[in-house]
Amino acid sequence: MDKKNTRLKRATKLRCKIRQQKAIRLSIHKTTQHIYAQVISGDGTTTLASSSTNQSEIKSGLKNTGNITAAAEVGKSIAQKAIAAGITEVAFDRSGFKYHGRVKALADAAREAGLKF
Repeated sequence: MDKKNTRLKRATKLRCKIRQQKAIRLSIHKTTQHIYAQVISGDGTTTLASSSTNQSEIKSGLKNTGNITAAAEVGKSIAQKAIAAGITEVAFDRSGFKYHGRVKALADAAREAGLKF
């Protein structure tokens, strides 16, 4: 298996567990240039809140969009949007990415801003 297929296999296993719980999930995706976060309903049909480094209000305050500080800003932003939508507790779906670096920074910033997972 190559690196991408291994990541997708990890993501599938994690999403099956979250789907069984019918929990609202905070799903992330990262590329070398950007990081994206979405809060998705328990049935997986609707996006309740979203944030990314592509958005102008986040991008304007950053020098670089592919680093840990950018991920932390996205984490704060997604937490504020989720709380405004009435969501305080989510399941963290890291999409098969290992929990370090930008993924960890986003999760820590979301926790500090008030999300529980």
